[in-house]
Amino acid sequence: MATAPIIDFWFDFGSTYSYPACMRAQGLASSNGVVIRYRPFLLGPIFKAQGWDTSPFNIYESKGRYMWRDLERLCADLSIPFKKPVPFPQNSLLAARVALAGEGEAWRDKFCCAVFHAQFGESRSIDDPTVIREILQDVGAPARSFLELAQSDPIKLQLRTQTEEAGRLGIFGAPSFLTEDGELFWGNDRLEAAISWAKRLAEQNAGGRIMS
Repeated sequence: MATAPIIDFWFDFGSTYSYPACMRAQGLASSNGVVIRYRPFLLGPIFKAQGWDTSPFNIYESKGRYMWRDLERLCADLSIPFKKPVPFPQNSLLAARVALAGEGEAWRDKFCCAVFHAQFGESRSIDDPTVIREILQDVGAPARSFLELAQSDPIKLQLRTQTEEAGRLGIFGAPSFLTEDGELFWGNDRLEAAISWAKRLAEQNAGGRIMS
C-alpha cells in the first residue's frame, strides 16, 4: 500500500505569511492526500547569517508597507481575521519551544495555528506565557506540564538543532515547504505548487520512474 506523500512546513511564529499558510495547509493537504509535517524554527539566526538584525519588512520600509496591505487583502479573501501585531516581529521563542514539546500530541497542529491567529488575528503577544497558556488550554492541552517541558534543556537543544537544520537545507525565509526529494518552495503562494510536486513525485515513484 502506497504511503501518502509528506511535505515539511517550515515556519517561524513571527512570520507574517506563515499565518495564512498555516490556516490553509491542513485543509489543502488533506483534500489532496498529502501529509503536512509542522517544522517550527527561528528566523533570527537565518536572517543574521544574511546580515540582517530584524525582519526585512522592517529594514525596507516600502516592502514592509506593501506586505502589511497585501496580508490584509489576503486575510480578507480567506475570511480570516487580521490585526497588525505590535511590536513586530514578536519574540517567537516560547511558542516554538512549546510546539516542539507538543510534537506527536493530537492538539499540537491546532496549537500552531492558534498561535498565529492570536498574533495576527487578535494582535496578542505570543511571548507572554499567559497567552500561550490560554492557547494551550483552548486546544485541550495540559498547559502547565507543557510550559514546563518547553523550558527543559532537551527542548531548547531541539529548537537550536532544528533551526540549524533549516539553514543547512537552504531555507532562507518562511513559510517554506520542502518535499521528500528536497525540492524547496518558499512563500504562502507556493503551497499549491508544493502539494502538486509532492503528489507527482509520489505517483512517479510508485511507477518506478525517477522525476527529472
